[in-house]
Amino acid sequence: MLKNNELKNIADEYGTPSFLFDADELRERVKGIKEILNDGSNRIGLCYSIKANPFLIPSLIDVIDMLEVCSPGELKICKSYKVPPEMIIYSGVHKEETDITEAVEYGASILTAESIRHYELISSVSRKLNTKVRVILRLSSKSQFGMSLEDIEHILEANRDDRLVIIEGLHYFAGTQRTKLKHQREELVMLKEVFAGLREKYGLPLLWFEYGPGLACPYFEGDDFSDTLRPVKELAADLKEAADGCSITVEMGRFIASSCGYYLSRVCDVKRSYNNTWVILDGGINHVNYPGQMMGLKTPVIIALQDDPDEKPDSTYEPSETITLCGSLCTTNDVIARRYTGREPGLGDVLVFCNIGAYSITEGLNLFLSRDMPVVLIRRDGIITKARDVTETWRLNS
Repeated sequence: MLKNNELKNIADEYGTPSFLFDADELRERVKGIKEILNDGSNRIGLCYSIKANPFLIPSLIDVIDMLEVCSPGELKICKSYKVPPEMIIYSGVHKEETDITEAVEYGASILTAESIRHYELISSVSRKLNTKVRVILRLSSKSQFGMSLEDIEHILEANRDDRLVIIEGLHYFAGTQRTKLKHQREELVMLKEVFAGLREKYGLPLLWFEYGPGLACPYFEGDDFSDTLRPVKELAADLKEAADGCSITVEMGRFIASSCGYYLSRVCDVKRSYNNTWVILDGGINHVNYPGQMMGLKTPVIIALQDDPDEKPDSTYEPSETITLCGSLCTTNDVIARRYTGREPGLGDVLVFCNIGAYSITEGLNLFLSRDMPVVLIRRDGIITKARDVTETWRLNS
């Protein structure tokens, strides 16, 4: 975790609100995950789902095995960063022929098929371009993503004489923030049985599958931060057993990126009413998005950077009264923490929201009320660089 004085200097130099991503912490976390998964005897790769935070791509290129890309826009991001095409798994529930063509022409290593239609489109593109395309078939986890085993078998039957579309294996993902590892263990057993049945029935090697375990990350006060890699440590033996006879690529986004991110926001007003202290920040839920936050009922880990921590705020109310952190949006939903437990912030103080490396930057309500999108900063080897400057959104709303 970065030191308070460095965070304060960054807030003063680059302003608030701002996102800061620590590339050094990110890279060390990836290396730690890979060391747990691989002991030299198994074949387990690590894939980063870039929808979690595409700004991290340049910091991951040389330490990650694959990048999952789920839209034409994300593919364009990869092109802009000159991502080697052999690193790309082109996924996504909605693909059209133009999207598939762009991915194939770029040289994407693997394409996923989430339906019979996807397979037919991929097959059509491969014929038009006279290019071999490697494909994995996504098995549904009873959601809108992927397809039934019956549809997968239909595709395997249709693929028997296809010399351009090479079916390599399966893709499976059931959800995120899943705390009970028994579900992942059951899935891995099921997938191994499915693989064995399909190999025997169709005489295919099916040597690879992409698996998203959806491991949980701690975010809030009271969560266990003692060993944030524990879930992957506890699941490692099951993954290695499932990898016996095939290669597994473990797909992660949140679990890789969450801990490397900070969001810096400055106090722009403090007021009291109805036995409550309301702290208004220059950011808000348009930038801060924690899973399970539920209108601020859970308090994330927050670092308070007071201008003068020894100076107590002028107060005539009882210390037990509630402090609520709100953003700048004109909606009652803009509550980040309903019961902030720290010292009452003062005007101009900076609050740093931790563990915000995944999704907040891509899932925020950025166009609501036409407020600016924050500057995006990357810290690597102690050096701060701008990945994106402040972006005015009013131009997009007019």
